[in-house]
Amino acid sequence: MIYTLTFNPSIDYEMNLAHLSLSHTNRSTHESYRLGGKGINVSHILHELGFESVILGFRGGFVGDEIQRLIYQFGLNEKLIELEEGTSRINVKVLGKVETEINGEGPLIGGSDMKQLYDQLDMLGKEDVLILSGSIPKCLNDNIYETILSVQNAKGVLCIVDATKDLLVNTLKHHPFLIKPNVAECEEILNESLLTTKQVVEAAKKLQEMGARNVMISRGKEGAVLVDENGGIFESKGLKGECISSVGCGDSMVAGFVAAYLKCSNYEEAFKLAMACGSATAFSEDLAKIEMIERCYNELEVRK
Repeated sequence: MIYTLTFNPSIDYEMNLAHLSLSHTNRSTHESYRLGGKGINVSHILHELGFESVILGFRGGFVGDEIQRLIYQFGLNEKLIELEEGTSRINVKVLGKVETEINGEGPLIGGSDMKQLYDQLDMLGKEDVLILSGSIPKCLNDNIYETILSVQNAKGVLCIVDATKDLLVNTLKHHPFLIKPNVAECEEILNESLLTTKQVVEAAKKLQEMGARNVMISRGKEGAVLVDENGGIFESKGLKGECISSVGCGDSMVAGFVAAYLKCSNYEEAFKLAMACGSATAFSEDLAKIEMIERCYNELEVRK
């Protein structure tokens, strides 16, 4: 079974603006809200690709109740732990010529709550996949992913990490199967500029030297690069088209990679489906549907 872990799920309230003027009253042209949280996004795309998963994490308050309702509405599976204190996040995303996000802090996760999560994770075995995605509340330490990965990796669970800064770096010594930083995140980790494809490939190799098995680096409109554990290097340029929203693109890539790898154990194919899913979400108002994913897949080219 595939498990996605989201410590900080949310309701994302999206507002479309023609122009954003600071210190003035702004009126949106359109509003909508949807499930947020990177692991939930991954589960959503996996479901679209025909792969079931279980959403792990925490929910709190009336927002948490709505998160659970929407998960069931979309036909997804969850084992979210209900918190006694605080409420899950409402994130405001302003969409227009420039995208702006205001993310909530998130609820308080206590020791007893974490024990319930660890009890759930104890059930995972070598036939399972665990995807650790996104940020964590301030009440948790930056080594939380490392703690989880050290135990799960030792059991043979296939672990994927999509996180930033120390939350990601701390896990590398435990050899995650896949990490998927973007260029900006790599630049921050390695403290260097990555302007060319060659530089991005070298950055991926450095992250492998730090412990990651496979490194997929997304580059926005420039596409993405994969350096796999066998020394394979794959590149794909971004498809031409109108980017409606970048929200969920990276999560879609992770889902596509995992789905294809579990199906055929081929890194080139996994990378191509990852690119197709990420591009399809960029061209969609919400997370991608299978029709758009298939269209993007047929248009994509992967170069070795």
